[in-house]
Amino acid sequence: MFIKFAVKLTAGFALAIALAPVSAAQQTTPASRDSSPQNQQQDSTQTASQQQTPSPPAPAQQPASQQQPSDQQNDKEKDKTQQPGQAGQGKVEGTSNDRLFYALPNFLSMPNQNLPPLSVKDKFKVVALGNFDYIQYPWWAIVAAVAQAENSEPQFRQGWLAYAKRYGTTAGDSSVENFMVGAVFTSILHQDPRFYYSENGGIPRRILYAGSRIFITRSDSGHAQFNFSEIFGAATAAAISDYTYHPRSTVVNGKFVPSDRTLSNTAVVFGTQIALDSITFGIKEFWPDIHRKMARKHAAEAAAAPQKNP
Repeated sequence: MFIKFAVKLTAGFALAIALAPVSAAQQTTPASRDSSPQNQQQDSTQTASQQQTPSPPAPAQQPASQQQPSDQQNDKEKDKTQQPGQAGQGKVEGTSNDRLFYALPNFLSMPNQNLPPLSVKDKFKVVALGNFDYIQYPWWAIVAAVAQAENSEPQFRQGWLAYAKRYGTTAGDSSVENFMVGAVFTSILHQDPRFYYSENGGIPRRILYAGSRIFITRSDSGHAQFNFSEIFGAATAAAISDYTYHPRSTVVNGKFVPSDRTLSNTAVVFGTQIALDSITFGIKEFWPDIHRKMARKHAAEAAAAPQKNP
């Protein structure tokens, strides 16, 4: 179990690092250029107006298509004014558009400050955005491939059909846990699903702070509470996973394979998920520092590039 857990975690980081250059390239877009057909249209309009009346032509209003690029440029200028490594506003108000290693969704990580509570609709929306993000599908494929290679849950046997079953259970486990912890129980118990990184104190203190977020969270009103959503959500997700779509006992190649639908296996799944969430909180706590260093390094390289190639 621990070897499988370590392999999954390593595969996740490898996938994030592999997709980081692609994601970083998508975030940088070239500046918009002037449209020559529009300029020609303005010239022809001014010429026609001069031929009709001798009076000076009234200044023509710019169409909406010409105003949109300027608005986009203003948004880009606002993004440039942010500190290096600082995430921008996410698609849901009160969340971020940050990604761990420029790849893994990190939309619920925010600076340690007071923010308005998320509505029930926003909680489900932001969890859905992260759960069905484009990077999740190759991640589930890698985890399913690891399970196939280890022949975990041998009731599925081998082959492409078995791989499809393992892919489905992997996607189901991830989705059920994400929604139970981040949306369902936080809505029922009125708790805040966001992780607030501290960036204060030394490394041991920050590690302790990140680990404590498994048990301590905020309510929608901003008060510290026991993290019932994490504990109850992970336990409920483990129970749903084991007792619904994971395989029952069967006979494979003349050998009896016991069922995964046991209380002990549910406890193992629950403990593994809590351990994974603890490690994830630790990474989220130190990611802003890593992000800033990487952003400053890229900025320094970009500034030195013209000097190398005059």
